[in-house]
Amino acid sequence: MKCKNLTYEKIDITDGFWKERQDLVREVTVWNVYKRFKETGRFDAFKLNWKEGEPNRPHIFWDSDVAKWIEGVAYLTAKKREPELEAIVDEVVDDIERGRAEDGYFNSYYLQIEPQNRFTVRDRHELYCLGHLIEAAIAYDKATQKGKLLSLVKDYVTLVKRVFMEENAAAFEAPGHEEIELALVKLYDYTGDRQYLELAAHFVNRRGQKGKPNQGWAQCNRGYEQDHLPVREQPEAIGHAVRAVYLYCAMADLAQRLEDDALKAAAERLYRNIIEKKMYITGAIGSTRRYEVVKAPDEPTVSYFGEAFEEEYELPNDSSYAETCAALGLALFSRRMQLLSPADASYADTVERVLYNGFLSGMSLDGKAFFYVNSQEIDLEARRRMRKFGRSERHYPTERVEIFNCSCCPPNVVRFIPSVAEFLYHYDENTIYVNQYMQSDADFGATKLEQSTRYPYDGAVSLKLTGESKTLAVRIPAWCKSFAFRHNGKPVTLPCVKGYASIPMRDGDVLELDLAMLPRRIYANPNIRANRGKVALTYGPFVFCMEGVDNGERLGEVRLTDGDVQVGFDPTLGLPVLFCPAVRETATELYTDTLTQTPFTAKLIPSFAFANRGESDMRIWHEKV
Repeated sequence: MKCKNLTYEKIDITDGFWKERQDLVREVTVWNVYKRFKETGRFDAFKLNWKEGEPNRPHIFWDSDVAKWIEGVAYLTAKKREPELEAIVDEVVDDIERGRAEDGYFNSYYLQIEPQNRFTVRDRHELYCLGHLIEAAIAYDKATQKGKLLSLVKDYVTLVKRVFMEENAAAFEAPGHEEIELALVKLYDYTGDRQYLELAAHFVNRRGQKGKPNQGWAQCNRGYEQDHLPVREQPEAIGHAVRAVYLYCAMADLAQRLEDDALKAAAERLYRNIIEKKMYITGAIGSTRRYEVVKAPDEPTVSYFGEAFEEEYELPNDSSYAETCAALGLALFSRRMQLLSPADASYADTVERVLYNGFLSGMSLDGKAFFYVNSQEIDLEARRRMRKFGRSERHYPTERVEIFNCSCCPPNVVRFIPSVAEFLYHYDENTIYVNQYMQSDADFGATKLEQSTRYPYDGAVSLKLTGESKTLAVRIPAWCKSFAFRHNGKPVTLPCVKGYASIPMRDGDVLELDLAMLPRRIYANPNIRANRGKVALTYGPFVFCMEGVDNGERLGEVRLTDGDVQVGFDPTLGLPVLFCPAVRETATELYTDTLTQTPFTAKLIPSFAFANRGESDMRIWHEKV
C-alpha cells in the first residue's frame, strides 16, 4: 500500500489555534469575501447578462475567485451544513448549467466578451479557471452529494481533452497559469477514470516542447510560465512562484501515481532548490522586486513586474513579494513530496513553517482583510523618501484590505483553513505518521487517534490510539533540540530518524510527547546579502518580528544584544510575545567615533500578526551588537 494523506473529512479539529481560525472563517471570512465578490460583480458575471458600458466588466480570472470560494464553502459544509451558503453555490451552479455552450464550455469572461477567441491566448487563465472549478466540484459533491457541478465540469473536461489532446486544435499546448494539472489528478482520484490522469500528464509533458508559439504578455519569457524546458530537465525553480508550485504539485502527484522516477527526481530537485536557496524564513516564496521608472510627465511609466523567483539567495526583505497564494502552494507541494518520501519529516517541517508564518500573515486577525503581498520588512520613512524624491523602486501595502482587483488570495484562505487538517497525517498499512500538532480526532477506519495539545503555544502533545494496532511515527520538529516521551505513563527513549520517532501502539495506548519550546536566535546563510550580520528570533513554529507600535519608530536604529530572551503573552493579540535585550543607537553627527546606545527591552510578536494595529514599521531580521 502506498502512503496516503488522511483527508480532512476524516479529521475533526476540536479545539485550539486552528479551531479558532476555522470558526473565524465560518463566521466571518467566508461571508466577508462573498460580500466583496458580490459587490464587484464576480458572482453576477456567472449570469452572463453584462452589457458594454455597465460597471464590473467581467475579468479573465473571476471564475477562479468564485470557484475557490465554493471549494471553501464545501469544506465548511462537510463539517456542518450551511443552507445559506449552499443556496448561493447552487445558484452559481444553475447559472453555469444555463449559460454554458452546447459543447460544455463555460467561462464567464469569454462567453460575454470574446466568444470567438476561446483557447487562443495561453495566458488568459481559461484552463486555470477550469482547474479551480474542478476542485470546487469535487469538494462540493463530496460534502453535499449534489452532483450537478461535478457533471458540468466533467463535460467541460471532455471538451478540453478533445481540443488539446485529440485534435491539437488550440493555439497553445499547455496553460500559461498552471492549476488544471493538479485538479485533473484530483478528478482521477475521485472518479477512478484514468482519462483525467492522462490529460494531466499530457499538459505536464507538453511544457517546454515549444511546439507552438507562446502568447500573452509573457511571450518573451517562457521561463515565467515554466515553459522554458521540459519539466524533467528543469534545474531550478524560476518564473511566477504560484504557477511554479502548482505545476510542481502536479509533477509530484503524477510521479507517485505513474511511478515515474524521472518526474520524481525533477520534483525533488525543484523542491530542494526552493527550500535551500529561494525561501524566506517565514516559508514565503517569490521575491522579485517591482520597479517603476518614472519618466517625463507626458511619458508613460515603465514597470517591471514579476511576483516570481529571483536568483539563488536573492531574498530582499524590504521589497519582497511573498504572495499568500505562493506560500499556500508551497505547503501543498510539500505535502505531496511527503508521499514520495514518507519517512522524511523535512517536508512536514516546511509545511509547518508556511502554516504559522508565510501563509497565515495573509489574513488579518479579525478575518476580514488580506495581504496579497506579504512584506518581510516595512520602513515607513524609507517609503516616504521614495515617494518624495520619485525613486523607482516600488514597495507594497502596509495594511491589509478586504478586496483587490486581483483577489486570488482571499478565497484561497477560505478554502485552505477549513481543510488544514489534511496536513496532519499520512499513513500506510502499518504506520501512521504524525506530521502536525492540532487538538483533533482522526478516523483511520479500524484505528482512531485522538490528539490532545495546546500547540503551538505549548509543546506537550498526547496521542491516544484505539482500535487496530499501528506504529506511530511522530515528527520531532527541526526547531526542537530537546524532547521526551512517555508511553502509557512510563518514560521511554525513542530514536529520531529523519525527523520521526517511532513506537508500536496497541488499543488504548497513550503516547505523550514533550517538545522543549525555547526562544532561538537564527542566522541566515551569508550568501543572503540582505541578512548578513543580522539575527531573527523564533519560538516553536513561530517566526517573530518587531513592530514600531511596540518599539518606537526607526527600527533600523535598534540592535539586539546578548542576554536571555523572555517569553510573555499579549492579551490584546491573544498571542505569545518575546522580550529581548536591545539598544537604540543614535548619533548627532554625520560621522562619529562614538554612538549613543540607549538600552531598552524590545518586544517582538509572531510575524503573521504584524499590521493588525495600524500602519507601523516592521522587521523580522535585526542588527545585533
